[in-house]
Amino acid sequence: MFDFILQGFGVALTPLNLGLAFSGALLGTLFGALPGIGPINGIAILMPLAYTLGLPAESALILLAGIYTGAEYGGRMSSILLNVPGDAGAVMTTLDGYPLAKQGLAGPALGISAISSFVGASIAILGLTLFAPLLAKVAVQFGPAELFTMMVFAFASMSVMMGKDPVKTALGAILGVLIGTVGVDSGTGIQRFTFDIPDLYDGIDFVVLIIGMFAISEILLMLESRLQHGKTGALPVIGRVFVTMKEILYCKGAMLRSGLLGFLIGVLPGTGASVAGAVSYTTEKRVSDKNNTFGTGDMRGLAAPEAANNASAAGSFVPMLTLGIPGSGTTAVLLGALMLYNITPGPMMFSEHPKVAGGLIASLYIGNIVLLLLNLPLAGFFARVLTIPRWALVPGIVILSFVGVYQLHSDMGAIYLMLGIGVLGYLLRKLNFSLATIVLGFVLGGLMEENLRRALAISGGDSSILWQSGISQGLWLASLLLLLGPFMLSRLGKRKTRTA
Repeated sequence: MFDFILQGFGVALTPLNLGLAFSGALLGTLFGALPGIGPINGIAILMPLAYTLGLPAESALILLAGIYTGAEYGGRMSSILLNVPGDAGAVMTTLDGYPLAKQGLAGPALGISAISSFVGASIAILGLTLFAPLLAKVAVQFGPAELFTMMVFAFASMSVMMGKDPVKTALGAILGVLIGTVGVDSGTGIQRFTFDIPDLYDGIDFVVLIIGMFAISEILLMLESRLQHGKTGALPVIGRVFVTMKEILYCKGAMLRSGLLGFLIGVLPGTGASVAGAVSYTTEKRVSDKNNTFGTGDMRGLAAPEAANNASAAGSFVPMLTLGIPGSGTTAVLLGALMLYNITPGPMMFSEHPKVAGGLIASLYIGNIVLLLLNLPLAGFFARVLTIPRWALVPGIVILSFVGVYQLHSDMGAIYLMLGIGVLGYLLRKLNFSLATIVLGFVLGGLMEENLRRALAISGGDSSILWQSGISQGLWLASLLLLLGPFMLSRLGKRKTRTA
């Protein structure tokens, strides 16, 4: 393990990769600071550019991972200063962050959130270092049948964990699977959902789907909305950002507990920063809120979700690297980025592509330090990003989106398809569907179909191979518990209420 990490730092400390880690952290912070952009949109916009520039796989992943972790840092700024979450993971930050800003403590709030983010991410990166190679050794025992069952477990986790409406979450995942089936079937040569349109014969490209579903739909929402966040420049006075040792010690328990909890939640496939933030905040409130100060400007209520958000982001790399299952919507995009390089994350990732896996883990250590050094002294500068008017922001996103897709395909058909998917994404967001579940369904559906075919080919068509091994049986049982557990608990709660 020590040799593996040393090799990873050898990759991450090259001048190119150091520059990309810094650039990713900086751009990610800016993307996170702008409400509605977030890590997925930032990665979706820059992923095709990184690929067409000819960056090696490890370098491209270091850049995109830097954007991911940087956006988790940046998302706190609009939450604290404007009461507008930068992304879904920063929702809980508003509960105590904005009251602190109204009390004239915007600077200390930004400072304690940066330190909490650093602590949470450090806990998770250490956990990733210790457990990912060990899990990879265990994961080698997974064959096609076990991997298929793992995909079933990932879908079960996603339907329970993601979104407030499980039905819409499940429908979104099914829609993602259906989108993934478009094109000529590689196994039989039969056209599926192509409608005799030549541009669809090769299926829907992952980059086109991501940019259309997230970036274009976000542009349409921006055009629809009349809100101009920060246009008048009326931001709270930030003042000092460096927090005192007393404030850090006051929040240390919340940071450590929430960092560990966020990592554990991030490891679960289908969860994300929003789940980690909500669970850590409610948990910390039960543990620490003796005087009912949470929600009125308690720094512990700010530190808890910030530590959990960043820990969850790093933790979500564990299932992606070891099992090939995205731990969140953003790692689903990163999974697609690796597939552009013909690299499939999974059990053999650490042995077949040690430069990619080791370089990524080492870059997370470097990026975390860079983010802390950037976010403490430059909090005021990043906050000014919130004053960028939408009339300047929207055209920039449009140009980057069009250039990225056209560079990959050199075909106007891909542009039209991207715009059509963008309109679909806009309508789905208006109906409160989670777009992340569609991405997960798209990515996992293809892997699920591929492993199902392999398993049935091995067994000669005997479906019992899907539940013969102990690993498969355990995963089937865990999937059933995830799907039926909430229903059974609610029924039990109703019975107790009637009895009382």
